[in-house]
Amino acid sequence: MAYWLVKDEPESWSYQKHAAEGVASWDGVRNHQAAANLKAMKVGDRAFFYHSVTEKRLAGVLEVVRTAYPDPTDREKKWVAVDFKAVMPIEKSVTLADIKAEPRLKNLKLIRQSRLSVMPVSPEDWKLLCKMAGIAA
Repeated sequence: MAYWLVKDEPESWSYQKHAAEGVASWDGVRNHQAAANLKAMKVGDRAFFYHSVTEKRLAGVLEVVRTAYPDPTDREKKWVAVDFKAVMPIEKSVTLADIKAEPRLKNLKLIRQSRLSVMPVSPEDWKLLCKMAGIAA
């Protein structure tokens, strides 16, 4: 199993909206590196849903239920989407400030490539972030 972090603005698409849908596509990604990360995902992989811009915090956990397929929002058919199911919300706030304050997370792409919307998370970082969030890894 691989681990990921996907970002969206909560005013646009929040963990709560995703959870209400149950399973929903992660579409609209228009960055080559982020799209390559979507293509690398496998069914069963887990991802943190990160609320960017206004909240800057981990909001929930998702699981990949459908691997990369043509993004239905892309008229040119160049980009891909994946389907995630909502697994659980993260009740204990883990903010970007909390993450930056943890020296063991210094190589996390959220810090090193802050504008990337879909990124891998190492198993060690996943476990530490889960511990910080008070959830099982």
